[in-house]
Amino acid sequence: MSASGEVRARIQQMRDKAQELQAAAERTNDPEERKRLREKARRLQSQSDQESMMRGGDIYPAE
Repeated sequence: MSASGEVRARIQQMRDKAQELQAAAERTNDPEERKRLREKARRLQSQSDQESMMRGGDIYPAE
């Protein structure tokens, strides 16, 4: 697999994990656990979006 293919796969894995965490948050009855899972999902989604944009040349990483 090429380097760009590996990056795409990692980004997709992060997005998949974020969706899994969001689904787990919806299933839990514990409000604190729900909040924790949603926040973790949000961070993963944000990170995957940022990596995707950097890969596409839309943004440059912070220095």
